[in-house]
Amino acid sequence: MKNQFDLIIFDWDGTLINSIDWITQSLQQAALAYGFPIPEAQAAKDVIGLSIENAVLTLFPEANELTQVHLANSYRDHYSSKQLGRGDLFPGVYDMLVHLKQSGYQLAVATGKTRSGLQAALLGTATEDLFCMTRCADETASKPDPKMLLEIIEQTQTPKERCVMVGDSVFDLQMAQNTPISSIAVSCGAQPPELLQRYQPLLCLQQPTELLNYI
Repeated sequence: MKNQFDLIIFDWDGTLINSIDWITQSLQQAALAYGFPIPEAQAAKDVIGLSIENAVLTLFPEANELTQVHLANSYRDHYSSKQLGRGDLFPGVYDMLVHLKQSGYQLAVATGKTRSGLQAALLGTATEDLFCMTRCADETASKPDPKMLLEIIEQTQTPKERCVMVGDSVFDLQMAQNTPISSIAVSCGAQPPELLQRYQPLLCLQQPTELLNYI
C-alpha cells in the first residue's frame, strides 16, 4: 500500500479525536431536556457521522419538526460546553498528521459536524493548517451521500484511485463506496470492527496512528 495514495481524507469524531463518549452524552442530554426516552449508548453511537439533523431524526422519529430543531440545538449547546484541546486527539494523532503532511500527502477532513463545530475543534487542537480542505455536513450533503468527498476530490484535483477515506463509522465507509474510492476503517470510535468489515475497507485498524505502518 506504500505510495498508493496522494490524498488522505479523514473523518473527525472518533477517527482523529476521542469525542465519541461526549457526543453520546450530549445526545442523551438533549433527550432528557425535552422529555424523550434516553437512547442507549450504542444507539447514540450508531448515528455519529450523520449530520445532527439526520441523527436527531433517526433517534427521535416521533418528534415534530420544531422539536427536532430544539433537540439539535440542545445537543449543540451541550457539546460545545466542553473546550477541546490537542489532548483530546487520540494519542499520536497530531504527530502522525504532521508526518504525513511533511511526507507530501494532501490531508482533508470530511465530517458530519457543522462548520462552526469543526472550526472550533480545529482551533482548539491547533490542526487547521495541516489540512488542505475540510467539508462539513451543513455546507454539503450528509454522509453517506458522496457529495462532500466529490467536492474535496474536485478541489484538490486528485484522481479517485489516489484517494482514501479513513473513518470509524459505517457512514464513512458507505460514503467511500458511493464515491467510489478506497477506505480504511478504524475501530477506536463509534462502531465495532466486525460491523466495519462488512463494508470491505482495505484495512481495519485499532488506532489511527497504525496508518503509518501501511502508507
